[in-house]
Amino acid sequence: MEHAPRPAETPALANLTIEIVHDNCPFDGRLRTAWGFAAVVTGPEKAILFDTGSDGTLLLENMASMEIDPRRIDSVVLSHVHADHTGGLVGFLKVNPSVEVFLLESFPARFKETVRAYGTGVVEVELPTTICPCVHSTGRVGRRIHEQTLVVRTVRGLVVLTGCAHPGADRIVEQVRALHEGDIVLVMGGFHLGWATDSRIERVIRTFKRLGVQYVAPTHCTGEKAQNLFLKHFGDRCLAGGVGKTIALADLK
Repeated sequence: MEHAPRPAETPALANLTIEIVHDNCPFDGRLRTAWGFAAVVTGPEKAILFDTGSDGTLLLENMASMEIDPRRIDSVVLSHVHADHTGGLVGFLKVNPSVEVFLLESFPARFKETVRAYGTGVVEVELPTTICPCVHSTGRVGRRIHEQTLVVRTVRGLVVLTGCAHPGADRIVEQVRALHEGDIVLVMGGFHLGWATDSRIERVIRTFKRLGVQYVAPTHCTGEKAQNLFLKHFGDRCLAGGVGKTIALADLK
């Protein structure tokens, strides 16, 4: 089932909060880290869990520590099939099976059957898809590893949330600009640059700058070297990531 993006006249969001609830990068010492990524997005019509990390128990413990009720999540969006982004899903569904799960059409049939066995609705994504007003998936990006990226339209511009950016963080941002009008105020999540050369990282940064990205929050698989280079080029517009980090639209001055 595919949904075309809603018309541009839909009012952009004035409030948006993104809370990282699973990450291998530390931020809040009260929370446990593990390889993977998950973030809760609130402010849109639906509360969204973007990815589920690698471990459902850890995911739910961190959510409890951050006073986030998993039963108030309306939709789960899975960026790609890798276990460090989907491993927490079953544990989450045991608590809240009433969500709708947006996953790529290319996910294995057995994975989809497991989700449906909880009575959970599954939306298979291939083309650009609307999750709810002002919140969209890019649809499938990439050839070898398929991935979808979340795009949120706000009064400050577009907020882009990546899982691992396997197709290339620069290519993903180019795809977002091709699909949506407006400036990109923030790109956050995993940029998959942990083993990249300096020249590759610099090329991604140049693309971000050329396309007008205002803020970045690199975490998960971005790698320390790349994080330092983003900090060098973006200065105080490079925001720390890590589990427990909260970024609100109001923080982006």
